[in-house]
Amino acid sequence: MSTLLEKFNKEQERKLPDLRPGDTIKVHQKIKEGDKERIQIFEGVIIAKKHGKGISGTITVRKIVDGVGVERVFPIHSPSVEKFEIVRHGKVRRAKLYYLRTAKGKKARLKKKDFEVAIADQPAETAETPE
Repeated sequence: MSTLLEKFNKEQERKLPDLRPGDTIKVHQKIKEGDKERIQIFEGVIIAKKHGKGISGTITVRKIVDGVGVERVFPIHSPSVEKFEIVRHGKVRRAKLYYLRTAKGKKARLKKKDFEVAIADQPAETAETPE
């Protein structure tokens, strides 16, 4: 038996790409100005993911604009967020990348994560075995 609140939360959740700390992403967010609505893109590195995958989950995205760090927190299931687009995966060894706030120059860069696709050898077409 699920409560009405759990049922409502389940309906509001949506499919998301695999967002991890260290990923560089583009967040497409709906902005309403008067009676017009437009999409604004915020591109940066995910430095934290909090509150799990549920309806209250958030990600913190950081970018550098004119030498000044800008961070925004996005609720991942918010209707104001149109979509998340993954640009690059970064190789990181921790869940929270708060050290990037103070890192300068080369120390502020994340290595690119290489994805090696292991292709299993396809079994050759087996001929009819004599009985």
